Amino acid sequence: MSGMAMISMEWPNDLVSWVFLASLVVVLLQLRQRSKLPLPPGPKPLPIIGNMMLMSQLTHRGLAVLAERYGGLLHLSVGRRHVFVVSTAEYALEVLQAQDAALANRPATTAIAYLTDGHADMAFAQYRPFWRQGRKLSVTKLFSQRRAETWLAVRDESAALVRAVARRSGEAVNLGELVLSLSTNVIFRTAFGTRVNISVGEYIGVLEEFSRNIIAFNIGDFMPWLAWIDPSRRRLRETRKGFDRFIDKIIGNHIRRGRSSTDTEADIVDEMLACLHETKPTAGDAVDDRHGSLCLTRRNIKAVILDLMFGGTETVASSIEWAMKELLRNPDDLRRLQQELADVDGDASGLDLNGSCFEFLPFGSGRRSCPGMALGLHALEFAVAQLAHGFHWELLDGTKPSDLDVGDAFGLSAPSAQRLYAVPTPRFTCPLY
Repeated sequence: MSGMAMISMEWPNDLVSWVFLASLVVVLLQLRQRSKLPLPPGPKPLPIIGNMMLMSQLTHRGLAVLAERYGGLLHLSVGRRHVFVVSTAEYALEVLQAQDAALANRPATTAIAYLTDGHADMAFAQYRPFWRQGRKLSVTKLFSQRRAETWLAVRDESAALVRAVARRSGEAVNLGELVLSLSTNVIFRTAFGTRVNISVGEYIGVLEEFSRNIIAFNIGDFMPWLAWIDPSRRRLRETRKGFDRFIDKIIGNHIRRGRSSTDTEADIVDEMLACLHETKPTAGDAVDDRHGSLCLTRRNIKAVILDLMFGGTETVASSIEWAMKELLRNPDDLRRLQQELADVDGDASGLDLNGSCFEFLPFGSGRRSCPGMALGLHALEFAVAQLAHGFHWELLDGTKPSDLDVGDAFGLSAPSAQRLYAVPTPRFTCPLY
């Protein structure tokens, strides 16, 4: 043995070496897997990180640019995640209608999974009996047009919006803030009632904290082997504690009130509490399949309240602001809309926004479309009609319509980057409300 070279191998014993080896293994596995998959075209990915260098460009505008180059169905590799971007009506029809059962489940980020208590809500629940029964509850009870209070809230808050604008006649008004107040008050009132011991300011604070967490970058979502170094977990725990305090206050208030779901003043939380089952089912889904009835746990109710808050507030407000901004950019369209509203026989939009026109899908389509679609459309159309019909509008300081800023910010609903300020003047001498 003396003439033989002794070869010894020392295993890495420092963190950097282990991370390097783990990353090398992942690269090799990715290359092997990618070579076997019939993936759509897309930008060439880098080792390990894939197309993560494009993350800042993956807004709706950036994805449209990529679609022009790679087609209506393209592939992005983001860390270990495969992302498929659908950008044409043809592929949208295939994904959301023809193949919607196979694609009915929604992936959730670390933040969403944690804040919804493990998909206990409706928006990100797996396509199982609980989701199907919850969807039925949403359509027949929570957002039903038979719930007069829900639709009355839209009319009342739109009237309050018009009065607020009328009081500022001849002055610059921040339309973005006003319509956010409208949508906040509508959801606040229909979901929680008018006699709940929380303030709208507290509600908006929870909304803003949720938005910051949802759009924050978490490395573990794309490189799971690095999740342990992700600093977001502490932030999520603190946010979750704040949510729990806020929503427990809402639920406790409703339980003490003891209002029946058949009461004429019952709100959405009252409807869900009627399905409350204190004993958590062992199967994981809060549904009794034997009778086809829905049994919600407190955990489900809290998560669905989050859905209501974040699915119906910023989205509707952004849509109203964008609609008004487009009308002010196109004065001829605004005058045509005003004439149609005066004639009371025109269709202000001329578009099907209910999920059947795949060029325009503001509420999605198929079985996972927004269950509050009818309420959202009603609030959008009613508010825009009131603002367009009741006032003449001018831009500030002689700004030309073509110079109006139409940039958007990164967020849950691509909100306008610059709030819309305009000067209203009543079109009629009689009081609007």
